[in-house]
Amino acid sequence: MRERVSKEIKDSLQKRALEYSIILDDVSITDLQFSPEFTAAIESKQVAQQMAERAKFIVFKREEETKAAVLRAEGEAEAAKLVADAISEYGPGLIAMRKIEAAAHIAESLKNSPNVTFLSGNTMNMVNLSGSGI
Repeated sequence: MRERVSKEIKDSLQKRALEYSIILDDVSITDLQFSPEFTAAIESKQVAQQMAERAKFIVFKREEETKAAVLRAEGEAEAAKLVADAISEYGPGLIAMRKIEAAAHIAESLKNSPNVTFLSGNTMNMVNLSGSGI
């Protein structure tokens, strides 16, 4: 709309200048400032657009998180079904094997921990447990 505004201003100035016998060949607008109300309206519109975009992003993010949660739940349900099927097919042997695997994993974690000390059966005989309040 700048061309239209520029043309309207040029036409208006040429008409007014003719009243004083002045001929204008060209008019150039070098500095154009809007009223404070108009500037504030533009700024508030931009802020509103940014807030709307942010709200759309938040909704999109929540939708994606919901989809991920559904997929995770479906995966966990499938895993539980597979475990239940395996237990029914292989019986208590599978449970015993899982317990052994878990115990091996726990023992490995404790072995690498600097805060854990292992005592042998002979060392336990040397410790006076009755005086320690245990």
